[in-house]
Amino acid sequence: MKYLFSVLVLLVSLSLKAESVLSVNEIEPGIYVHWGVQEFSDTKNHGAIANIGFIIGQRCVAVIDSGGNPEQGKALKNAIENVTSKPICYVINTHVHPDHIYGNSAFKDTGAKFVGHEKLARAMSARGDYYLQKAPELLGIKLSAQDIIPPDITVSNHLDLDLGRRKLKLTAHPPAHTDNDLSVYDQQTDTLWLADLLFIEHLPSIDGSLKGWLAEMDKLESKTFKTVIPGHGTRVTNWPKAMQPQKEYLNSLLLETRTAIKNGVFLEDAVKSIGLSFKDRWKLFDEFNRKNVTKAYAEMEWED
Repeated sequence: MKYLFSVLVLLVSLSLKAESVLSVNEIEPGIYVHWGVQEFSDTKNHGAIANIGFIIGQRCVAVIDSGGNPEQGKALKNAIENVTSKPICYVINTHVHPDHIYGNSAFKDTGAKFVGHEKLARAMSARGDYYLQKAPELLGIKLSAQDIIPPDITVSNHLDLDLGRRKLKLTAHPPAHTDNDLSVYDQQTDTLWLADLLFIEHLPSIDGSLKGWLAEMDKLESKTFKTVIPGHGTRVTNWPKAMQPQKEYLNSLLLETRTAIKNGVFLEDAVKSIGLSFKDRWKLFDEFNRKNVTKAYAEMEWED
């Protein structure tokens, strides 16, 4: 009986360990992605909705976004350890949103350096108290200040990270999706990890600057990449074609909002009509379009 009990304990332990390993796909040699779900962050998914993953060099590993809650961060760490014995040297946060940073604490004791946009620490500090207060209500998780880890290394323009015969070029973008967006380019595979500067199927969400985002898209559109990884949605292999739906929506938002302001339409009326032609073309439209209109209206209300 004692032997049977020990076997059951072992089986349960192995089962729990298996469940705590995040599923990842190797989309290019050494590049692993966990594809998120096209859902609004809530108490059912606990904020684990974004595309996150890691890149392996000959010397070490770089994590790109740690997940939407500490448990997902631990599961990502376990997935890395299942794939390679190489140490984790960097945890790169592409921006401040919870679904990309709440797994940071899982990597705190690895010796890894945390990397982010030069404005990321300020954004974390400004939002930290609110994030901690609202996590139980909105996501069904408890957080402490130790779960929100600011960068040790900041990027103001460009920064190259060497993983051992594998260089990553990090770019700090001007205000766009947020005011602290960071993209990661892997030279070895011609892969751009664009994070939330690109949404596929999921309606883009503006938390920075609509005009700034459009300007960044114009710059990116002139370049070619073999593979692009969005923050939400599937792998892109037809760049820049795959970006066009996002560009069309944001351009339309700009023009419609500008026209509404010119015609004296108040914000409370503008949010009821602007962007509605896109309602059936994007997932999570109802969750994000009104917020986008509000953000665009505030940005352009006093433009010259």
